[in-house]
Amino acid sequence: MKKIVIGSLIFLSYLFFIGFFFSNKMMYIKKKSDQELMDRDTDLGLFQKSDYDKLEKKEFTIPSRFGYDIKGLLVAPHQTNRYIIICHGVTVNKLNSVKYMNLFLEKGFNVVIYDHRRHGDSGGKTTSYGHYEKYDLQSVVHWVKKQVGEYLSLGIHGESMGAVTTLLYAGMVEDAADFYIADCPFTDLEAQLAYRLKVEFKLPSYFVLPIAKPFIKLRDHYSLHEVSPFKAVQTIRKPVLFIHSKEDDYIPFDMTSMLYEKKKGPKKLFLAEKGAHAMSYAKNREEYSKAIDEFLAEFTL
Repeated sequence: MKKIVIGSLIFLSYLFFIGFFFSNKMMYIKKKSDQELMDRDTDLGLFQKSDYDKLEKKEFTIPSRFGYDIKGLLVAPHQTNRYIIICHGVTVNKLNSVKYMNLFLEKGFNVVIYDHRRHGDSGGKTTSYGHYEKYDLQSVVHWVKKQVGEYLSLGIHGESMGAVTTLLYAGMVEDAADFYIADCPFTDLEAQLAYRLKVEFKLPSYFVLPIAKPFIKLRDHYSLHEVSPFKAVQTIRKPVLFIHSKEDDYIPFDMTSMLYEKKKGPKKLFLAEKGAHAMSYAKNREEYSKAIDEFLAEFTL
């Protein structure tokens, strides 16, 4: 009897350790500092602080439905109704979106960049990899339409987690943007976690995910299977440009290929030859810009 009790305690301790450790790692993933982001993109020739400081920027604060503030910037130098919202990836913030902001400013768009929950200046306690973030994006879309009016041409560009957020939003009933650009998304959060467990920890997913999933549900109140761009793209009818670099070893590029194949209706695919994760633009600037131009010419006004 004593051995059974001890064995049970050891097993329960194992379950608690695995569940708490991995749910903590997901919910409170370590973030990069502003200086790290500026230094990286400055070295890549994608960020000039003096140019950024000169831009006329309107700061905004939007209340999230989850009880915190969403912080962002509107840069609108053009007399146009063409706007685009930029969604950054996990661990970074709106400074990471500046390179895309500059790209779209050159193309004649006015641009909104903002911080996802728990990133940058926005509130929120946890990161949910697109689940709660899609509702915050919805709030940003509503704010833009209220500021500019309903009759605007609106696009959304997302990178990594921002691409997942973009696709999840696009798959909602509302779907209020005119086009979407998804740069290096995953197909499903469970599939991505299984891949990272294998790469980072050399663990098969069945050792961890069946334990971690209920901890996420209990602690952050959503299910991993809900974070599924693969399901979302099946309902998206607006044009989507899918982008991924073939050298990405964090999220495999074949995930984007799968999303592209599953998406019905207007779509394009650009697979960059060079670049690690979220580096398609940094390493393929002319090709990246051309892919966007061709997409916009074919599917937008």
